[in-house]
Amino acid sequence: MKYTQLGRTGLKVSRLVLGTMNFGPQTNESDSHAIMDAALDAGINYFDTANVYGWGENKGRTEEIIGTWFAEGGARRDKTVLATKVHGNMAGDGEPWPNHDKLSALNIRRAVDASLKRLQTDYIDIYQFHHIDRATPFEEIWQAIDVLVQQGKILYAGSSNFPGYKIAQANEIASRRGNTIGLVSEQCLYNLAERRAEMEVIPAAQEYGLGVIPWSPLQGGLLGGVIKKEIQGGRRASGRAADTLANPTSRAQIQAYEDLLEKHGIEPGEAALAWLLTRPGVTGPIVGPRTAEQLTSALRAVELELSEDVLSSLDEIFPGPGPSPEAFAW
Repeated sequence: MKYTQLGRTGLKVSRLVLGTMNFGPQTNESDSHAIMDAALDAGINYFDTANVYGWGENKGRTEEIIGTWFAEGGARRDKTVLATKVHGNMAGDGEPWPNHDKLSALNIRRAVDASLKRLQTDYIDIYQFHHIDRATPFEEIWQAIDVLVQQGKILYAGSSNFPGYKIAQANEIASRRGNTIGLVSEQCLYNLAERRAEMEVIPAAQEYGLGVIPWSPLQGGLLGGVIKKEIQGGRRASGRAADTLANPTSRAQIQAYEDLLEKHGIEPGEAALAWLLTRPGVTGPIVGPRTAEQLTSALRAVELELSEDVLSSLDEIFPGPGPSPEAFAW
């Protein structure tokens, strides 16, 4: 495994991040534990989760599964850089009670204690805002975070799904307060087929020293050889990938992508991850394996070196938006 610093911090993290969203809904507890053991054995030390994972009436279940894994001992918690998120409604029956979601100081205090209990740990390395909260000022958010840092319950704060201007706003207000280092990471939707983050989000993250953590690096399976799998009678595309393939132009684009990589003898999913590892500002993509075999495939991407010819061809198939503001102005 290769490691890098998380943004401007002194925290050293693996170039692949283990995403745990499938733990509970699609992967049972024992298999989830086996995947986490395999990830740690392979050198992945950065694990990502969220308080809402488990979904529906099972919200919080994923954190519980990680907690029972930590409880097995073997220095599991000590070796893991643990990131979780706050913002979502944790009510299992639908509508939240007032102040039981988003980023008020009250909900942050309540949510972090609940996550710590489920995770069976006394601190969280990176506590991330899962989405922006337009109703809560950053002065209040940072006050709540400062208290948690002082209490030793969290070490760093990060963001997820933030636009560039909110990254700037959050860190400028943190700087004015003078007693917090602000956001240290941004988790954003970013992959070969979805490159809009290159216009504003990633430049803002780089300017303020945030590590970029792409989620959905395979665009919901779209970049994992989905057409070939369909032809071979494998798992059919669903969700975002199925919607994209329904468009003839988009399907032709994915076909060109798969044809290119077949020509070079490269697995599509591994190429998509390896491409992200070449991108400026990217700390490491989140991989969310449902099985141990999927984790093994993701690990190969760390060692995969894409040639300049392949990188150039990928840019032709999936052109980025261009820099800001030139992409939309003279």
